Amino acid sequence: MSKRLYTPKHPLLFDGAMGTLFAALPDRAGEWCEGASLTHPEEISAIHRAYLDAGAGAIKTNTFGVGAELARGEDAQVRELIDASSRLALEAAAPHGALVFADLGPIPGDSPRSPGELFIRQAERFLAAGVTHFLAETLSSDEGAAELAAWLTEHCPEALLIVSFAVGADGFTRDGLPGRDLLARTAALPGVDAVGLNCMSGPHHLLSLMRDLQLEGTMLSVMPNAGYPTVLGRRTVYQGAPDYFAQQMDQIVRAGAAIVGGCCGTTPEHIARLSALLEEGRGPTAVPSSGPASAPGRAPAGTDRLWSRLDRGERVAAVELDPPASDHIAPFLSGVGTLRDAGADVITIADCPVGRPRADSCLLACKVKRELGVEVLPHMTCRDRNLNAIKALLLGLSMEDVHNVLLVTGDPIPGERRDEVKSVFNFNSRKLARYVSSLGEDTLSVPFRLFGALNLNARNFDVQLRLAREKEDCGIQGFLTQPVLSREALDNLKRAREVLKGKLLGGIFPVVSYRNACFLNNEVAGIRVCDEIAALYRDKSREEGEEIALTVSAAIAKEIAPYVDGFYLMTPFQRVGLIARLLHRLRADGLLPPAQA
Repeated sequence: MSKRLYTPKHPLLFDGAMGTLFAALPDRAGEWCEGASLTHPEEISAIHRAYLDAGAGAIKTNTFGVGAELARGEDAQVRELIDASSRLALEAAAPHGALVFADLGPIPGDSPRSPGELFIRQAERFLAAGVTHFLAETLSSDEGAAELAAWLTEHCPEALLIVSFAVGADGFTRDGLPGRDLLARTAALPGVDAVGLNCMSGPHHLLSLMRDLQLEGTMLSVMPNAGYPTVLGRRTVYQGAPDYFAQQMDQIVRAGAAIVGGCCGTTPEHIARLSALLEEGRGPTAVPSSGPASAPGRAPAGTDRLWSRLDRGERVAAVELDPPASDHIAPFLSGVGTLRDAGADVITIADCPVGRPRADSCLLACKVKRELGVEVLPHMTCRDRNLNAIKALLLGLSMEDVHNVLLVTGDPIPGERRDEVKSVFNFNSRKLARYVSSLGEDTLSVPFRLFGALNLNARNFDVQLRLAREKEDCGIQGFLTQPVLSREALDNLKRAREVLKGKLLGGIFPVVSYRNACFLNNEVAGIRVCDEIAALYRDKSREEGEEIALTVSAAIAKEIAPYVDGFYLMTPFQRVGLIARLLHRLRADGLLPPAQA
């Protein structure tokens, strides 16, 4: 069989959704669809036959979710499910002469085994069961695709392999990766016969995304949802009409898709309407792209004073000020004004530190920049927001001329609150950085400058350095470090300077009492105060403690100055006056340039 059998003139028509159609059957809502190949095989067979009768020339095995089971170590169950699902699909397809594709769904990100290994384990079983074509679908990254393609090329050269990614209307996957880049990389892999898009989006948005692709000579597969879901009662349903779906898919074929079908919410009726249009035999008429619309009225962004100084090689001072826990904003704004007047180059604002709710760091940053004219660096965590919320917040920051952001994974929710407040961690800081870096000119008039966190006090600093290098590969341009309060932290900072390319702002935390030192050592992750420094504060008054803090912090700044591009000063207990004195001291010592008006 030729691997270039399908063209826009003669597209291969796949079936539609299995899972949503099975869930709509009487008494099947909530049942595990893949398990039904064993528990309700007659119903799975009936769905296969319905799609084939509707005109599908290829069907998928009922195995979308078995990769997740394999990742959990359910090897025996997965073998049984693959065997049963393969048999049902092959039996249904045989009278129609249709192709059967092994359906490989995404592998969970926390799997102890790699996606490539798990894809290959499934492929081995499918080949043993007589299925020789493969569809890896609804992927959010290309991890494992190269390994699967290489393995199939060696063990089953006649296999067809389609690799399909799930993207939203903005063209990004759940991992924050641009679908355009994933398609291009995967299409270039030997052994991959077609690449495509499916799920997450309806046909209208996938048609729009298709028009912007530049994949000459690539066989393209497009299998959208039947529109977007809505909730009726306790059921999630798709209300996209079959006629509308078929008309949009006809346009997708005319735009160059060689393989088409449906995903969530599509039914045999959707496929039948599309099959009827394809049978009319109309040749492809490429739909021209209008190109990205111009964006009139974009206000020119202001000068980024922070990076202007960094690019000139001047040391900068970033000061962290915790956001208030109430709506009493006056003390916070007064503190920012004091720090500005003392010469702080940027105010950095934590995002709900230690997982407890405070005023939103991004909203505060916008207010500070707009009303006080101070450069700001809000923290943005991966906790509490999915990708949609992150992008919406980034757009708001950019509109307010805030173009610097610190991306961190975020502290977990405190243990006693987990029953009532749930953490959301859809990705980590590296994936978030890669997502933000990939936002193009059609989204942002000015790209974001991205900072990350670097824990100098980690027990295994080699891991921290490896992660930091990965962050730089994902777009991080600078790091704010945890405070240097020990010889080990200083040594780790020196190593970071040798290895990392980005700007380094060395952390300085003025310890103000012996009790404060003990608290930091025992209850704050990522900070270690050495015994020699802690001992200086024994039996000292508040005033004496502040003087020691000033002296020690200035000495640490002098020690780390050769290895950093600036200082990251953390304000203890909102003692803004202490940090203002420290800023004046650092300038007097020549560690910071004179404050600019």
